[in-house]
Amino acid sequence: MMRHLAYATPVNPVASGISDYSEELLPYLGRYADITLYIDDRLRPTNPLLARHLTIRPISKLARDHRRRPYDAILYQIGNSFAHAHIWQALQRTPGVVVLHEYVLHHFMLQYYASVLGDIDRYRAEAGMRYGPDGDRIANLMMHGRFTEAAFDLPFCEDVLAQADGLIAHSQYVIARAAALRQDLPAALVPMGVPLPQAIDPAAARARLGLPQQAPILASFGHINPYKRIDATLRALRTLQADYPDLRYILVGSASPSYDVRAAVLRAGMQEMVTITGYVERNTFEDYVAAADICINLRHPTAGETSASLLRLLGAGRPTLITASGSFTEVPPGAAAQVDPDASEGDLIQGYVRLLLQRPDLAKQLGATARAYVAREHTLDGAALGYMRFLSARYGWNEPQPLRPPLWEIEPSAISHQPSAISHQKQTQIDPLITRLGTTIADLGATEDDTLLLERAAHAARDLL
Repeated sequence: MMRHLAYATPVNPVASGISDYSEELLPYLGRYADITLYIDDRLRPTNPLLARHLTIRPISKLARDHRRRPYDAILYQIGNSFAHAHIWQALQRTPGVVVLHEYVLHHFMLQYYASVLGDIDRYRAEAGMRYGPDGDRIANLMMHGRFTEAAFDLPFCEDVLAQADGLIAHSQYVIARAAALRQDLPAALVPMGVPLPQAIDPAAARARLGLPQQAPILASFGHINPYKRIDATLRALRTLQADYPDLRYILVGSASPSYDVRAAVLRAGMQEMVTITGYVERNTFEDYVAAADICINLRHPTAGETSASLLRLLGAGRPTLITASGSFTEVPPGAAAQVDPDASEGDLIQGYVRLLLQRPDLAKQLGATARAYVAREHTLDGAALGYMRFLSARYGWNEPQPLRPPLWEIEPSAISHQPSAISHQKQTQIDPLITRLGTTIADLGATEDDTLLLERAAHAARDLL
């Protein structure tokens, strides 16, 4: 029997990793069920395959549609981004199964209180009510643009879990923390599916990028913000300059307006070694991945996210350093080099880089193990089957069986969704006198594509600043 699912998510052109995630998963989930896709009322998808193969409805109509002809299940994709505001509102009206991409939703809820409710003081009140005096203190700092890592201790996910009819997560980290808040909630650990990247010849990639063929090249990818451990990485790599004078470190991606990465490079005295590319197109992005001898994908503190960008680096067969915290501890040790986020961090970065450069055989084996791990554990077909097995158990359906091939072919997507040039240009239009709250939100995970939303949040909080 073909089930009928409602699926609420952002899609491109919304700059969210979950837009890419859903567009990759949907053709495989469509093997098992008919799907009606619910998106922001004003959104026009840029992927023509969505309209060709799925029914698309405005999310404001989900509750009415479900009353008239109930779906077998409703899936809500929830992440720590304002792109999920309308999905959050729909969930409050009509409970369903939540796919929780990260445990901490603080960034999203701060924007929601400021931009949608226009009541930033309610944010502080809620923080105090939920988390006590520490919550009130942290919220007050955040409202005045003083970012604190302690904000990651205020998850603001309670209301999402309260409305959930079931929970799907991609890490045991999120499952365990959600269970501590709501023990009765049925939950399942489902792999995050990603397309296995096509192999790109490193020498050809370096030639296209104008990079030296023999120089050791390290690279970090994605949005650069205060918790990607760039300063710690720069300090560690500086100690390697004497032994590797031609070492290059390339930062590929946009930078948070609140983090002066160029100043960090100057402080470290590494301006000759470091290249900051800013936004690059997809093909160029993938060439940088292929060109790198070692990828550095550190982040701490963590919102508990499972990183599709990391899985794509691993799937590309690149030896990669990751932070041993949150969901990243669930990556098998043989698939990535894990760096503890403590006093040993710098020594471990330096030690791993030195070892992998001196032992190309070990680097090759680490990359091969990483690719095999992603190919085995994080397939799109396996992710779709995980969804359907949970829904079948939750609602008493028969064991799921694929009833047709994938709805369309998936091309391996970019390593991470990159902000558009238009959004980048808009960044310069924000009144600098009202950006402190927006900067704080950016530190919690916003990208440049949240610019207009940050501006609204900053205006809403202007009197408080």
